[in-house]
Amino acid sequence: MAQSISKTVLFEQAPIPRAVAQLAVPTILSSLVMVLYNLADTYFVGMLGNPVQNAAVTLAAPVLLAFNAVNNLFGVGSSSMMSRALGRKDYETVSRSSSFGFCCAVAFGLLFSLGCTVFWGPLMTLLGADSVTWEATAGYLYWTVTLGATPAILNVVMAYLVRAEGSALHASIGTMSGCLLNIVLDPIFILPWGLNLGAAGAGCATFLSNCVACIYFLVLLAVKRGRTYVCIDPRKFTLKKEIVVGVCGVGIPAAIQNLLNVTGMTILNNFTSAYGADAVAAMGITYKIYMVPMYISMGLSQGIMPLISYNYASGNIRRMKQTVWFAARAALTLITTVAVFYFIFPGFFVSLFMDNQIIIDYGSRFLHGFCLGLPFLCVDFLAVGVFQAVGMGREALVFAILRKVLLEIPALCILNWLFPLYGLAYAQFVAEVILSAAAVIVLARLFSRLSREKGCA
Repeated sequence: MAQSISKTVLFEQAPIPRAVAQLAVPTILSSLVMVLYNLADTYFVGMLGNPVQNAAVTLAAPVLLAFNAVNNLFGVGSSSMMSRALGRKDYETVSRSSSFGFCCAVAFGLLFSLGCTVFWGPLMTLLGADSVTWEATAGYLYWTVTLGATPAILNVVMAYLVRAEGSALHASIGTMSGCLLNIVLDPIFILPWGLNLGAAGAGCATFLSNCVACIYFLVLLAVKRGRTYVCIDPRKFTLKKEIVVGVCGVGIPAAIQNLLNVTGMTILNNFTSAYGADAVAAMGITYKIYMVPMYISMGLSQGIMPLISYNYASGNIRRMKQTVWFAARAALTLITTVAVFYFIFPGFFVSLFMDNQIIIDYGSRFLHGFCLGLPFLCVDFLAVGVFQAVGMGREALVFAILRKVLLEIPALCILNWLFPLYGLAYAQFVAEVILSAAAVIVLARLFSRLSREKGCA
């Protein structure tokens, strides 16, 4: 295949800055698209001037974040398996791994919808919805979860599969097509001059946009048939031990990591809901603002995963190490700059989403706490991305448990007790400072071990 030759050049010979940019920039844009989905909903719902509608989008966020558990299980797991197989020139495993990831994403998306629908009442209570926010939250979840779980999961997993063989641009275009449609549909479905559906309209726009993104990827793979190793043919699906263990060995820890993130966000929302709808709306807006640099860090770590996996499997440890250090320098420079702007101008960023002085005051203090942890979060994400890329699922899981169970969730409880409400925003900072130090130590030991084994500097 001519395409496989061009990908080999990218993975093996292209200068590190160009290879990282070619893989990571589209992936970062793709990650930012996921933020834009949420920002668009928050922005246009905020134009209603109704904190209850904004609170509904915030309360529903943990369920949408839980989609990422399935995305990570079959997206991260399959793409890591595919890239490592490409490094070994094992193209049959590439095809079977991608088919396994695709079929499982569809099945688990349907199960997710069914489970949330059957346990609707307990789910709403768990999210912190009360008599004031129940109806609006339910309307948003109906479209995004009951009807929308499968397309939301599938379009992200297919982006991972396409990205695994180096087609980061196509992965980005697919997710961006859905985002742009979402931005166009949001005001039509949400605002009074349109269908005036409020939060439910935001959910409907998101559902339709995810469907369009799925269609893009399905058409892309049909057009590229014979010129790609990505396979979604159910006949290639297999439960062979090496495929299941290879995908799930990386995917399950990544999924657990995300579920722990959902747990932390649910606890955060429940603590905040005790202070009223204004506090919940402000926390939701602040967290969405915080998600922009967070997803840039995540996109970079995911973008370089195919490059790391390929060179790890092919034994080129020097190139693998150079990739990580270059990405770390670039990411820290950018994320630290963003954090400084957030710290200096918090009120400006919050006011972009709702012109309500109470919410601006709440949000400004929240953003001060959130932005402090951003540079440390960047290092943590990069380390976990390396662990996932080389098949170190256990180490990735240990970091996830450390972050949420042993550090962040206890910090949420303690800081909310010491500094009611505002202490909640500093919990991630406390956790990430400790984790980033641990990440640097583990990465250094990993590269030292690999260098000794391969006899390279």
